[in-house]
Amino acid sequence: MFKNLTIYRMQPGWALTLDAMEAALDASRFVPCGATQDKAMGWVEPRGEAHGPLVESVAGQRILKLKIETKGVPGSVVREKAQEAADHIEASTGRKPGKKETKALREDALLALLPQAFARQMTVWVWIDLQNGWLVTDASSQGKLDEVVTALVRAFDGLAITLLQTQVTPQTAMTRWLSATSADPDEGAVPGGFAIERECELKSGDEEKSVVKFTRHNLATDEVRKHIVEGKLPTRLALSWEGRIGFVLTESLQLKKLVFLEGVFDDRSDDGESGFDTDVALSTGELQKLIPELIEALGGEMAFDAAATAGAVDTASAATPTTSLPEPVTADDEGPPF
Repeated sequence: MFKNLTIYRMQPGWALTLDAMEAALDASRFVPCGATQDKAMGWVEPRGEAHGPLVESVAGQRILKLKIETKGVPGSVVREKAQEAADHIEASTGRKPGKKETKALREDALLALLPQAFARQMTVWVWIDLQNGWLVTDASSQGKLDEVVTALVRAFDGLAITLLQTQVTPQTAMTRWLSATSADPDEGAVPGGFAIERECELKSGDEEKSVVKFTRHNLATDEVRKHIVEGKLPTRLALSWEGRIGFVLTESLQLKKLVFLEGVFDDRSDDGESGFDTDVALSTGELQKLIPELIEALGGEMAFDAAATAGAVDTASAATPTTSLPEPVTADDEGPPF
C-alpha cells in the first residue's frame, strides 16, 4: 500500500468523526477531466468499490485515497497547430499575428487538442492516525505533496499540519552513522533496531555539487568515510528496521522505497475485503512502531509550535490548486535495495 512516506504532524486537538470526514470528502469526489480540462483531482473509495465510503476506518486508523487525472498535449504539437493557424491568417490577410494573438492561437490550439489527449491517472494514499497526531501520505514528489495538502486543507476545516521536524536533522544523523568506526551507538553508530544497508548518496555543498552514489555496496568502509571528510554529505541512506521494514531515508525526512520484509505479511488473507483490512492493519501497525523509533534515533521530535515556525504548511497557498503536469517515473518507483 505505502511505497513512500512523508509524515506531517497535525495540530494538537484537531479531530473529526468518521461521518464528518465522509461528508467533507463527499463534496470533492473525483470526477474525470472534461473534454477541454487538463486536470481533475478528487477523492475515491479506498477499497475501489463504486459509490462506497471515501474514508475507511481500520484498527482505529483512517485511510483516504486521492485520485489525480491529467491530460497533456506535447508542446511541439500545440506549436505546430498554432503555426498552421498563424500561416492561414498571414496568407488571407497579408499580416503576421503579433505576440498577443500568437499566444491566443496557442491557447485555442491546446483547447482543440485536449479532447484527443490521453488521460493519465495516479492515486495517492493518505493515512490519518488521530491517536498519535500523524498525517502520512505516500506521495513522493513535491508537486504531488502540494496537491495532497491542497485537497486536505480544502476538505477539512481547521486542519493545520506541519512536516515532522526532529531535533537532529536526518543529514546530521546519517553523517554520524556513516562516519562511525564501531558498532556502538554511543560512539555515533546507527542505533539498535536499525541497520545500514547497501545504498547511499553523498553530495558536496560546493559550487560543483558533485555527487557520489553507492548501490549494492558495503558502506562501512574507509572510502565512504573519506568522501565525508572531503565534504560530501549524505542525502539518502538505505536502512532497515528490526528486519521487518526496509526504506531509504532522505535528508528531508522522507522514507522512500519502503518495503515490508519477509515475514511481516505471512498471515495476510488474499480475500478481497479482508485482504484490504489486513494490509492496512499490518502496515500501519508496523509503521506505528517504526516512526517513534526513527524519531528517537534523530534526537526526538521538535515541538509542534517550533516545527510550525521552522516549516509549516502554508494553508493559504495550499488553497490554490497547482497546475503541474505529472512527474516522470523516477528511481523512487523502483524496488528497494534489500
